[in-house]
Amino acid sequence: MSKTTKNQFKTSSNVSRRAFIKNTSLVVGGITIIPRHVLGQGFTAPSDKINLGFIGLGKQGGILANFFVSNTDVQIVAGAEVWQSKQEWFKNVVNDFYAKKRNISNYNGVNTYTNYQDLILRKDIDAVVIATPDHWHAIQAIDAMKAGKDVYCEKPMTNTIKEGRDMVNAVKENKTVLQVGSMQRSWGRFIKAKDIVRSGQLGKIKKVIVSVGDPAKSYDLPEENLPNGVDWNLWCGPAPLLPYNKLIAPEFVKSYPKWRDYKETAGGILSDWGAHMFDIVQWCLGMDKSGPVTYIPPQDPKAVRGLKMYYENGIEMVHEDFGRGWGVRFIGEFGSMDVSRKYLETTPSNILSSNQANLEILLKDRGNHYQDWISGIKSRNQPICDVETGHRSASICNIANIAYELNETLHWNPVKEKFKNNRLANKARKRKPREYNSR
Repeated sequence: MSKTTKNQFKTSSNVSRRAFIKNTSLVVGGITIIPRHVLGQGFTAPSDKINLGFIGLGKQGGILANFFVSNTDVQIVAGAEVWQSKQEWFKNVVNDFYAKKRNISNYNGVNTYTNYQDLILRKDIDAVVIATPDHWHAIQAIDAMKAGKDVYCEKPMTNTIKEGRDMVNAVKENKTVLQVGSMQRSWGRFIKAKDIVRSGQLGKIKKVIVSVGDPAKSYDLPEENLPNGVDWNLWCGPAPLLPYNKLIAPEFVKSYPKWRDYKETAGGILSDWGAHMFDIVQWCLGMDKSGPVTYIPPQDPKAVRGLKMYYENGIEMVHEDFGRGWGVRFIGEFGSMDVSRKYLETTPSNILSSNQANLEILLKDRGNHYQDWISGIKSRNQPICDVETGHRSASICNIANIAYELNETLHWNPVKEKFKNNRLANKARKRKPREYNSR
């Protein structure tokens, strides 16, 4: 692709990615010349396909691949992962998906790399899916955007407030279509919950209780022998060079690893699930471009629940367990509502639709968060959970972690994105990345 062609594409949001791929297919080659019989049932012409690369090939990467491989408008062509064993696992998973879902035998169209930078340099890749640990999200997403790729980034979008604003700016500068993986926004039950709150059926909202896990803690796992076949320096990347332990990064993909628990690599389960549940609160309250302005931690400095947050309009939000697993409880003038992935209930019950049959269908509907992104790539419109939305929801999680750690009341300005008269809190908005050699 010539520099002139690339610049013309970037400066014109009216030129669809599909048209761009068609116009440059003879130049980029690669996957765009796959024979039609290889594409399987319901194939789309190669020049019309959106070629995907995956960064992070662990458990979540495999789950996401399953969703995207069903879409005949896209083709998974590459993956990047610091574990050699996971590279091979991902190839086998994708090949098996294509064989079962598109009736393709002997599909060998996935190339894998240890360093994600090699993947994003491929000109035939149009978009990337990022499913790495949280401490990598912003760096990899911004690098991909600079390389002209659209981005699907797992939640929470970033591990620091500064990274979130950097990603917002990168989307604007590169005209990127970015979807954050807070997929509950595409589920029928959460859409219904949003409609109930916004329509005023609960009356004025007075309080919201968010039940999610603990804030992040410092890394404390004992060092174990480093297995063969992993670039541990690259896994840690911008984070401190941590002592290896299989719980934080297991070689074999069986369950979700524990890197989510530690502040060096993530924001605890407070962030991991908060990026879902605080996100729903933001959405229902119409606060996607803002957030709470006051954070009051519990008096006990060792407490992992009890943080109170207040919006400028006076609504109180509390991080607290209300005994029903991870979910959200809205309390209004006329009633209350509990919502999670397992339930949607109101008190009084008649606030929910009286048409039980349609309601049951709605509660089972999980929408298609992934197609929403693909449609955005084609239309050049931002999807349902865009970068600013993802940044604001992640910021609540990040600020909550700061409040628990400092154990003092924080006053936050969501416009300036600064804390009032608190040097330590403002310092915690960003982190200095470790210098590491990626080559």
